[in-house]
Amino acid sequence: MHKGLFITLEGVDGVGKTTQALLLKAHLEQKGHEVLHTFEPGGTPLGGRIRELLLDPQNKELSSMTEILLYAADRAQHVHETVRPALEAGKTVICERFVDSSLAYQGYGLGLELDAIRTVNHWATGGLVPDVTIYLDADPAESLARTHRDRIAQRTLEYYARVRAGFLAMAQAEPQRFRVISAEGTQEEVASRVLEAVEGEV
Repeated sequence: MHKGLFITLEGVDGVGKTTQALLLKAHLEQKGHEVLHTFEPGGTPLGGRIRELLLDPQNKELSSMTEILLYAADRAQHVHETVRPALEAGKTVICERFVDSSLAYQGYGLGLELDAIRTVNHWATGGLVPDVTIYLDADPAESLARTHRDRIAQRTLEYYARVRAGFLAMAQAEPQRFRVISAEGTQEEVASRVLEAVEGEV
């Protein structure tokens, strides 16, 4: 068991994860918490190089299996170098994306074996599971319009519909961990929902 609190933010591209993560960080720091904000892929120097490989639109030949393993490699380094040390030090860690993203994007989205993705990520993270996962829900057609069209974001709306359905299925399966938050409305309105969702956890 770690000493700190591990909060992850999930959702399809463009829903505002970074904005909400930073607003939550500021709120918790005002309450006296020591907070680390981080993200995947690319939350470490090594991970930054992996992120370039994953998101470069030129890498059209990247296989689905390679994609899964690159995300897991990024995550293994991230947990080892950044996330677990912060949790062991008693900090609250707010991370944009974690294992649930791999399950939603490569599992539900690409149709790859969910149990295999769980197994490789369990190994990569040493079994680390978020204490709270905030899923920001929005229509992919609207959220994707706000993104830079990297290699993943160039996929079809049908693909993103499957990703969204995957997130919602996971949230239904683990209601004790997931908080489903509508990403519609102003930043302030969404932030208020997020704060209400984590109330009692921090």
